[in-house]
Amino acid sequence: MSQTIMVDNRPVAVDREGFLLDLQCWSEDAAAALAEQEGITLTPAHLEVLLVLRDFYHTYQLSPAMRPLVKYVGQQLGKEKGTSLYLLSLFPGSPAKFAAKLAGLPKPDNCL
Repeated sequence: MSQTIMVDNRPVAVDREGFLLDLQCWSEDAAAALAEQEGITLTPAHLEVLLVLRDFYHTYQLSPAMRPLVKYVGQQLGKEKGTSLYLLSLFPGSPAKFAAKLAGLPKPDNCL
């Protein structure tokens, strides 16, 4: 069963976990709406990681689990940002799953 979030005064369909059903519906405004649903305010630091994550998805056609995410963020944004602790500070709980959701990507395969 799908639900919706409001983005720019229009409904956007999400699944029961809050992941976008249509990846083409993603925008920075959609990311902000998804973040708000999770109780966080999107910052430039969040957005920087989300854009890197979207780049990863477009390159490899999958949402990365934690290890590949950390490695890729480190390659793209520098070693200081390519750490589990940094990603946990931005995306509490399960950074790979949480960031994928905010980036408008499918849930990583090995995330519960």
